[in-house]
Amino acid sequence: MDIRPMPFDHPDAVKLNDAVQLEYAERYGDEDGDGEGDLTPLDASMFVPPRGLYLMAYDPLGRPVATGGWRTQDANDEGYSDGDAELKRMYVVPEARGLGLARRILAALEADARAAGRVRMVLETGTAQPEAIGLYTSCGYEPCAKFGYYREYPNSLCYAKAL
Repeated sequence: MDIRPMPFDHPDAVKLNDAVQLEYAERYGDEDGDGEGDLTPLDASMFVPPRGLYLMAYDPLGRPVATGGWRTQDANDEGYSDGDAELKRMYVVPEARGLGLARRILAALEADARAAGRVRMVLETGTAQPEAIGLYTSCGYEPCAKFGYYREYPNSLCYAKAL
């Protein structure tokens, strides 16, 4: 598998972002009335180094199969702390799951955020994503105070790991 930096607005990134949004909508239903998945505001500029990074994995046939990114966060009214790097849009297409891609992307994102001077990686997931929870806890993430767009939602779970 080939893992490389990619702009968040690249057509392959948009394709996999659309896929993960559909999965979120299926897993969580329409509990917030939007039916559109994760509504956290994101744009491509948030993932431009050194204040972030977006990675894509491609299979040997050149098909996009996984994504993940981090963006800079500092103390604000959504519960972030100075020095935070926030993990966003970790996703592996169903047919490529179980190959260790998420773990490889996560390790690369952590290393990049650390090199950029970030001191803590944070992420938000949910109760309907047991695979994600298993990945993050097995990689050293621990529950933390809620933050972000969905901090008031009961099925939102937040995790952190010192970098």
